[in-house]
Amino acid sequence: MDLSITIAGVKFPSCFMNASGALCMTREELLALGRSRSGAIVTKSMTVEPRSGNPEPRYYGFPGGSINSMGLPNLGYRAYAELIPELKQFGKPVIASIAGLCEDDFLTMARVINQARPDLIEVNLSCPNIPGKPQIAYDPVDSERLLKRVRPLITVPMGVKLPPYFDPAHHAVMAEVIAHCQVDYLNLINSVGNGLVIDPTRETPVIKPKGGFGGLGGALIKPVALANVRAFWKLLGGRIPIIGTGGVVQGLDAYEHVLCGASAVQVGTVLVEEGVGVFERLERELAAELKTRGLRSLEESRGKLKEL
Repeated sequence: MDLSITIAGVKFPSCFMNASGALCMTREELLALGRSRSGAIVTKSMTVEPRSGNPEPRYYGFPGGSINSMGLPNLGYRAYAELIPELKQFGKPVIASIAGLCEDDFLTMARVINQARPDLIEVNLSCPNIPGKPQIAYDPVDSERLLKRVRPLITVPMGVKLPPYFDPAHHAVMAEVIAHCQVDYLNLINSVGNGLVIDPTRETPVIKPKGGFGGLGGALIKPVALANVRAFWKLLGGRIPIIGTGGVVQGLDAYEHVLCGASAVQVGTVLVEEGVGVFERLERELAAELKTRGLRSLEESRGKLKEL
């Protein structure tokens, strides 16, 4: 079964790839993704300066999902710019994710990362775990201004990673912003922010930063991710490719994302829990789902969710 896809003119050998933040911070982790069955190498969302991130414990997996408050630990954009040529030798797309702590940071990074020639650049407007830093994507005016400033600096396809929205009015407003800013693809969604998981035996949160508050991922956020993929697919008329992120644990989950309109999917929690071998399993399971339905490609089912 051919699970290759094309986004913004870039061919991906598989529709599965890592979500930024999951086993993609160090050179060794990125090289492991290159050697794996992942359809792309997505870098950790990078900042201008290297960051050690929030204090540990900052990630916790539990039945049904995970919670994290990583705080953007990363090597800094200069290190990733130097790594990009090496990563491209694997023959699969490299997606560089940039996440500024202020608006001008995005411009600084975009110039240098664009010169390193990744296959795509993803503007992450949805980092939920930096104390004192709001998510840009929850302000449509700020988001549009930033995207219009950064777009001229990027000559490769540019994507935008968004947080979950929970109201149709917010979907509509942000769809207008995206339509105005020459965005080549969307990544939906980042983790569902400000969850709290506690250990009742110890009577404490399970992670340390922010009093235990963190971003939720894994199976429990799939309905929110699917809703966002579907909303933006319909609002944008299927014109902008979408990478569905959130709740993909089995091949069937990926198929549901495709039904809602996704061209590809990213995995985070299940990658952290299982390691890079997960891509082979997911490919096998999705291929079986398509075969069972008599489908020959993902394109035959993309956006074909039947409404009651």
